[in-house]
Amino acid sequence: MTAMSLITASLVLAFAATTATSASAATTDAAQDPVKNVVLVHGQFADGSTWKPVYDILTKDGYNVSIVQEPLTSLEEDVAATKRVLDRQNGPAILVGHSYGGAVITQAGTDAHVAGLVYIAAHMPDEGESTASNKAKLPGQIRTQVTPDGFVFVDPAHFREDFAADLPADQAEFMAHSQMPPAARVNTTLITNPAWRVKPSWYMVARSDRAINPDLERMYAARAHSHTVEVEGAHTIYISRAKEVAAMIEDAAKQSLAK
Repeated sequence: MTAMSLITASLVLAFAATTATSASAATTDAAQDPVKNVVLVHGQFADGSTWKPVYDILTKDGYNVSIVQEPLTSLEEDVAATKRVLDRQNGPAILVGHSYGGAVITQAGTDAHVAGLVYIAAHMPDEGESTASNKAKLPGQIRTQVTPDGFVFVDPAHFREDFAADLPADQAEFMAHSQMPPAARVNTTLITNPAWRVKPSWYMVARSDRAINPDLERMYAARAHSHTVEVEGAHTIYISRAKEVAAMIEDAAKQSLAK
């Protein structure tokens, strides 16, 4: 090989090495980008619009936020509604559930789009458990009424006390009369393949919750080894403590690095 050929070959090898190093660095940087998509799942007796205070904070901070509107007619249909929104995400997402929404994200969260799970005063059943079976072990204090066709309402006379004690009276009154009732069967459907067993999770406990016993919330969080924060508030901490809730979601997004 001539001297010129040796020089050319060396330059080619050096260029290839530099290109490979740059590509590797770019790949590493991409792998460590924080998750920017957030999907919010509401619970029973309210719809997705009640996530607006959290939505406003997250979108202002640069997150792409989607809100699932579950039909609350069956766990299967609620999971399907959640996966329908997850399928629209451009990249990984943090999946967040409030109340019964926790059971929904537990079932839906094995979806490949989900990088992490956030539970806000939420149910977090294990395989073979339901929200009803867990509430039977550690009951809450919420007073509900079941319609003849099998749907559940919170007694409006006690709605603020039992569900939204940390909200202004007029807001709680409106929510009491705009309830989104679930089919009772959603509470007895058993969970299969819980996502929190394979995905990182965060949990916010509401210390004054009457809808879900705070000790049940603590049990859920401890069992799953979730990153846990406790705040003072009623079941509606996702509204009254929106700043803290948004901060937890952002922590989850930063720690659940895109893969």
